[in-house]
Amino acid sequence: MGTSVSAVGVLDKAFVVLDAIEERPRTLAELVAATGLSRATAHRLATALEAHGMVRRDDDGRFTLGARLIALGRAATESVPLAAAAADALEELRDATGESVQLYVREGQRRICVAALQSPHGLRTIVPLGASLSLDVGSAGRLLLDGVDTSGPGWVASVGEREAGVASVSAPVRDAGGRIVAAVSVSGPIERTTRQPGRRYGDAVLAAALRVERDAGLRQE
Repeated sequence: MGTSVSAVGVLDKAFVVLDAIEERPRTLAELVAATGLSRATAHRLATALEAHGMVRRDDDGRFTLGARLIALGRAATESVPLAAAAADALEELRDATGESVQLYVREGQRRICVAALQSPHGLRTIVPLGASLSLDVGSAGRLLLDGVDTSGPGWVASVGEREAGVASVSAPVRDAGGRIVAAVSVSGPIERTTRQPGRRYGDAVLAAALRVERDAGLRQE
């Protein structure tokens, strides 16, 4: 597995370990298999990260994400102005659709959830705050990666791409120059969203994205 990103080898490898643990808790053997690192290197990095609170052991002794990341994630979220500006729009969208809603920004080749509200339904989509997801699947990922065809509806929908049984609709948040800076999303189980979620939620998601632009001062009335 290639690990060179920053040209600082030990740092790159440490993040390979964190990326593997982000997916799920792992034993040392599973960590070695997931990262391609040697057993000695994987163990050395995981225990070093554990000493800094970035990694911890669960009740079964597996390596999992550490509590220090919660504080770091909260601080990072608070440093993203759009997250605060989107609060009212996301609450309105959640209440209008009854589904979970999120705000994503692009960071390199990933999308990061910087704001999220959960559906009141017992069966719902949960995207944790700070979640780092791929750009190549899911409506928000494809929007942030490719943009939106201006001849289309202005929103992007996906069904069962990132997770089986889940559909989503996303709309772009643009700056004054028209550049996409974030994506507003609504997501939920297909049994409620249907396999054509855009018909159901497209207009509401577009309206929410426009409100984020206004509330963030990106769009002039």
